[in-house]
Amino acid sequence: MFLYSIVSPYLSIYTMSLGATATQLGLVNSVGMVAAGLIAPFIGWIIDRRGVRQVYLVGIGLLAIFYLVYAVAGGWSIAVFGMIAYWVGKGMSGQACSTICGNSLRNEDRATAMSLCETLAAGVLGMLAPVLGAALVARFGGLTVDGIRPLFYVSLFGTAMTFVMIYVFLPNAHRVSTASRFRDLLRDLSAVLHSGEKLGRWLVIDAIGFLPFGMVIPFAQPFAYHVKGADELILGMMLTAYALTPLVLGIVVGRIADRIGRKRVLYITIPLSWLSSIALIFAPNSGVLVLSGVLLGFATVSSVTAGAMGYELVPKAHMGRWIGISRLVRMLVGAAAATLAGLIWDHLGPAYVFVTVIAIELCIRMPLLITMPETLHLKHQPDSE
Repeated sequence: MFLYSIVSPYLSIYTMSLGATATQLGLVNSVGMVAAGLIAPFIGWIIDRRGVRQVYLVGIGLLAIFYLVYAVAGGWSIAVFGMIAYWVGKGMSGQACSTICGNSLRNEDRATAMSLCETLAAGVLGMLAPVLGAALVARFGGLTVDGIRPLFYVSLFGTAMTFVMIYVFLPNAHRVSTASRFRDLLRDLSAVLHSGEKLGRWLVIDAIGFLPFGMVIPFAQPFAYHVKGADELILGMMLTAYALTPLVLGIVVGRIADRIGRKRVLYITIPLSWLSSIALIFAPNSGVLVLSGVLLGFATVSSVTAGAMGYELVPKAHMGRWIGISRLVRMLVGAAAATLAGLIWDHLGPAYVFVTVIAIELCIRMPLLITMPETLHLKHQPDSE
């Protein structure tokens, strides 16, 4: 998270500086999301059958490839291969991490523990990284290809170090099944969808909840830069402000979710994230742009609570496959949304990208969320697998 937060304020600007239009920027992200989504169920199946460590290492290795490709890219088209490596690597390492969270925590502690993790990663480190990134960009020439490119070399080196740490310190601590035949894959995935209540409905809720990460975050920085005239310092401050919210409120909100339930917290935090887009669209000055970053942090806060809720819908023995299925749906919807965002930007106007996300969440996600069961004290029958 720290290493990605160094480059993320400038990633979309860098890609567009390599010659990509907004539509092509959306396409770059879409291709990566589709690739990650298609392999997600298979990766989840491997985790449930073999454990998390090997999957984690491969995922971190692909993230290193992402930084390398972007560091040497001479045009936007080569960035497609880097973005595929990023989304697949992020998905694999994320599935491994999520499986550990899903299986190692009690329901009554899960949101708090996940919020603690998110506070350290997206909060403390997420605030420090943009400051470092902004300083490096200013040192190497500003918001140009040559000024941004060194950031990818820094993150590449750091990712290599995390690979070594995972290899040395992470045990393969996971329940492993002896049945590992590939032909069991479809049967096993089908069994997951019948192991909990209203899982199909949750897949829709979860996928729509990913829209801010596929449509708002990739386009917020270009909007602030091209439409509002923000410089590299303001862009870095926006991401630092984005990290401030989970830092200050993440653990508190997680503890509240573990006391009063996930749904009540989501009813509050999701609408607060919408205010970020409204502030961004109408920002009269740089201060409001930074405020939009603070409000966007509620998307991360709500995603942690929603993630805890998603883990609790299925038995632990199905956790890796369930996360894989949910990532498949999420990535396919996110890929379509990223392409749609680029088309909206080029043909209707940049502001409509953010308005579209609010409309979809308000009209579809929230009504469906009301119909879901509260999962805080939800119990499952022991699994016989």
